[in-house]
Amino acid sequence: FQGLVEHVERTVKSESSRAPDRPVYLVGESVGACIALAVAARNRDVDLVLVLVNPGTSFHRSQLQSLSALLDLVPDPFHSSTPQLLNFLTGNFMKMSPRFGGAGQALSEVASGLLPSLMYLADILPKESIVWKMKMLRTASSFVNSRLHAVKAQTLVVASGNDELLPSRDEAERLRGTLKKCRVRHFRDNGHKILLEDGFDLVTTIKGAGDYRRSRQTDYVLDFLPLSDDELEKAIDRDRLLTFATDPVMLSTLPDGKIVRGLAGLPRAGPVLLVGYHMLMGFELGPLVTGVLRSTGIHIRGLAHPFMFNESSDQLIPDSSNYDLHRIMGAVPVTAVNFYKLLSEKQFVLLYPGGAREALHRKGEEYRLFWPEQSEFVRMASRFGATIIPFGVVGEDDICDMLLDYNDLMKLPFYDILDKKLNEEGLKLRTDSTGEIKNQDMHPVVLTPKMPGRFYFIFGEPIETKGREKELRDKEKAQHLYLHVKSEVESCIKYLKEKREEDPYRSILPRLLYQAAHGSDAEIPTFEP
Repeated sequence: FQGLVEHVERTVKSESSRAPDRPVYLVGESVGACIALAVAARNRDVDLVLVLVNPGTSFHRSQLQSLSALLDLVPDPFHSSTPQLLNFLTGNFMKMSPRFGGAGQALSEVASGLLPSLMYLADILPKESIVWKMKMLRTASSFVNSRLHAVKAQTLVVASGNDELLPSRDEAERLRGTLKKCRVRHFRDNGHKILLEDGFDLVTTIKGAGDYRRSRQTDYVLDFLPLSDDELEKAIDRDRLLTFATDPVMLSTLPDGKIVRGLAGLPRAGPVLLVGYHMLMGFELGPLVTGVLRSTGIHIRGLAHPFMFNESSDQLIPDSSNYDLHRIMGAVPVTAVNFYKLLSEKQFVLLYPGGAREALHRKGEEYRLFWPEQSEFVRMASRFGATIIPFGVVGEDDICDMLLDYNDLMKLPFYDILDKKLNEEGLKLRTDSTGEIKNQDMHPVVLTPKMPGRFYFIFGEPIETKGREKELRDKEKAQHLYLHVKSEVESCIKYLKEKREEDPYRSILPRLLYQAAHGSDAEIPTFEP
């Protein structure tokens, strides 16, 4: 084992010296994860990112520990008929990706006729090989567990919930509590050989956990990798039920002021700043971002609450991967530096001045804007000549009612303790603001569903700032434009609230009848703009 560690260590040092400003990624599965941890413990000055897949550090608490003791008593060739040992060497071949079709198909055929193939299997998987691998894993686990305190590297643990060999789920939580910089991602339905299984993408997992970086420090703007086709499909799938239930209607405004159905009014080149109303719980985000991307090819990148990027938040929410899709889709923490970088890259930027206070509003506050009194984005937009697109969205009151808001939760016993934990370590936003806008804390809300209505989006008339940088340096003029944008967003919301009353397909039932008559892919009509 130490020889393997030294071999990997030499490679790591070589790569680190070749590109000293870039991290070295070590991806290790089972005993490989032990090797990665050992290298990290011995090389704390090297910038490493560890990806530990079902790590073998749990060997002493696994089935394999017991099976290894019995292995010497099992005569050849029957050692290879033990399901756990077969999985140990081959993985769950029934779940293997079609990309490994040859191996997966061959092993599947072996499994279906296991007894006739036993002698063949014993030849290619002799007992000595299994004994050697067991001893290696035992040595590796003992070696690494005594040195975990020395590991300082950024770490991501990938744990399979259906691991047949190791207690990977429990081990992931143990490592999260032991290692200083550790995130965990659980995959409930996957087995021990998850890297070979269909539907799992390692790069997507690393991106989603926020562990991909090109240099020593994470730069959420410049580290972004474009979406793969599979990632886009997963993003669409995540919101497929919501999109089906709400059948979003998207309208846009042409430069001459005419409102049309579709997105013809959106510019096709950046920088563009989309500024609008943040619906309850951010329900509009998925349909908005994926809808625009599918229709126009425009990739919108959002400025998001820092809570979504805080490592401590992983331990406070039931599913630590809840925000992974936002990171994969290119969201970045809302800071002036990130805002500057996105506009300088000529991106389409999504900004909600109302922030968390707007998205987590109280009862009776739907469609109310919680914007700061003073301009926040106008001068930055004008610096890059960005086009500002005000937009509105309605429909939250047609899909749910709020049962418990923040005020109700604070009356519950002990909720104040959870509230403090959720917000004490996060970056505080708008600490210099006053009134309701200062309250940007994160908290849950309790909702009750309704018979689904429909979502309606409208993108207002584009507001050009190109050539106005000098003019908008004046605080009064920048403030005037800021209030104009806010007024336009309010007008968009008012327009949609009034016009949706004219939509005969606002409720899901008429829409289902229309699709039954015209086909599931037919575009369902709406009001005349």
